[in-house]
Amino acid sequence: MIRDPELINQLVDTIARFVRERLIPNEARLAEEDAVPPELLAEMKEMGLFGLSIPEAYGGLGLTMEEEALVAMEIGKTSPAFRSVFGTNNGIGAQGILIDGTEEQKARYVPRLATGEILSSFCLTEPDSGSDAASLRTTAVRDGDHYILNGTKRYITNGPEADLFTVMARTNPENKGAGGISAFIVEGNTPGLIRGPADNKMGQKGAHTCDIIFDNCRVPAENIIGGKEGQGFKTAMKVLDRGRLHISAVCVGVAERLVEESLRYTMERKQFGAALAEHQLVQAMLADSKTEAYAGRAMVMDAARRKDDGENVSTLASCCKLFCSEMVGRVADRAVQVHGGAGYMSEYAVERFYRDVRLFRIYEGTTQIQQLVIARNMVREAS
Repeated sequence: MIRDPELINQLVDTIARFVRERLIPNEARLAEEDAVPPELLAEMKEMGLFGLSIPEAYGGLGLTMEEEALVAMEIGKTSPAFRSVFGTNNGIGAQGILIDGTEEQKARYVPRLATGEILSSFCLTEPDSGSDAASLRTTAVRDGDHYILNGTKRYITNGPEADLFTVMARTNPENKGAGGISAFIVEGNTPGLIRGPADNKMGQKGAHTCDIIFDNCRVPAENIIGGKEGQGFKTAMKVLDRGRLHISAVCVGVAERLVEESLRYTMERKQFGAALAEHQLVQAMLADSKTEAYAGRAMVMDAARRKDDGENVSTLASCCKLFCSEMVGRVADRAVQVHGGAGYMSEYAVERFYRDVRLFRIYEGTTQIQQLVIARNMVREAS
């Protein structure tokens, strides 16, 4: 739902200009330095990017899902690492607290997440627990007014820098399923919270991940989200619909950027006496990419509007994540192909994007998990 078309158009135009004039020119620097330049980080905070989806009551912009999707598509037109630094504050880092947290927890943490004063992270995945999230082994044992956390979390986005962690841990060892899991808010300076070395990844330089180890980490009992045990996995699942739609919108933005890069290159490059864009086999690749990017945009906008209307969009969010993450991989592959040998060279953006977009098919639920979610929901609804 667009609440004020004029205002959202102004916001989208402002972000598009920021992406075009500030972020895209710094993509190579981001990749080379493996860090978001501090002056750009400050500008992101000033623009309110850390609070896009956080309600205005807590200092955010309070965007609806449709509005957020439009913004995410613009942000997707540059290196994904730029989005990653503030994406968690808007998504899984804040939404769990907003949905299930106590009023005290919301008041204490969410306003600082909205301004970017603190950076958040979400700890679910473990060395032996990825897609099968309910099988996690990190434990939280009650000890008076505290819980003692022990375990290791893996591939944690913003892990090296985060000030605040939402941590899933098993509080009921007798319950081996999702019902034994609770969610905790753990501050980054808590004794016993240990950060592993930063991971060396295939792509998305500047978006940092690492292991987070809890070694007898004492967390106040008041920091259990919602004030009660056994709700953690449910909390994690509640935030996924919005997160999956957001990532899908980012995939659309990346695909549209790749289409632009491909079209520009093929119009400038000549082969056999004519621009590449005049050759029919190249035209076919351009057309396929344009069509798929448009289909992804239409899917995301439809699902976003339905979510804003109050519909349960769990199936549709998974459909979007499945299609858009796979789609942008195909578009990136064609972009490299139409660039020919140049597409394999790091001086061209398509080489970097080709590596960067591979991750979209893995996080926020792999392609295969989306297939299971969609099919199981179909069967459940039909029954």
